[in-house]
Amino acid sequence: MNTGHNNGADHNNAHANVKPGLTAKRRSSVENDAYAAFVRRVLKAFSRRIAAGDIDALTDLINLAADLEVALQQAVSGLRDQGYSWTDIGNATGVTRQAAHQRWAGDA
Repeated sequence: MNTGHNNGADHNNAHANVKPGLTAKRRSSVENDAYAAFVRRVLKAFSRRIAAGDIDALTDLINLAADLEVALQQAVSGLRDQGYSWTDIGNATGVTRQAAHQRWAGDA
């Protein structure tokens, strides 16, 4: 009896016949989105703590901004190593491919 459910077998077979270069690259959006939301909450809490009078921690927040720039550079370099184009990166960051290249290409 066919119940209309195939436990994803047809779905998996359909992807087996598609050339990887012609399909969009995908990410685990649930895990990544949840992690990004967590990081945003931590940063907001940290800035509120500083704003409440913890001036000594202001330097730590500035250093985190520098750490974020390093993390962005590493992320973009990794994406380029995975085959993403400057157009892909520009589209993901809301800038032109030229602007993405100018910001993150470095000495490469």
